[in-house]
Amino acid sequence: KRTDEAFKELQTLLEPLDIKKYYTDDWGAYKRNLPPEQHEVGKTNTQKIERKNLNFRTWIKRLARRTICFSKLESMHDTVIGLLINRVEFGIDIHAYH
Repeated sequence: KRTDEAFKELQTLLEPLDIKKYYTDDWGAYKRNLPPEQHEVGKTNTQKIERKNLNFRTWIKRLARRTICFSKLESMHDTVIGLLINRVEFGIDIHAYH
């Protein structure tokens, strides 16, 4: 839900990531709760982020559809997402370590 309380919960979850800049839409909670020097409204800098999100969703469809590789275990989903992020963001391929 797009409430100030929901945003504050999200902000608390993001604190350990030490985010320097937020690129958002024009939702009022952002203006009320983010320092102006850290907040920019608009889509100018979000294209790469949205493309990466689309790639992740495409690569890990197994999390959304019940296919032969679908798992009900949350720990398995966390593992698959972690491996994908390590591969894409850091170039770490677990298959290279035989």
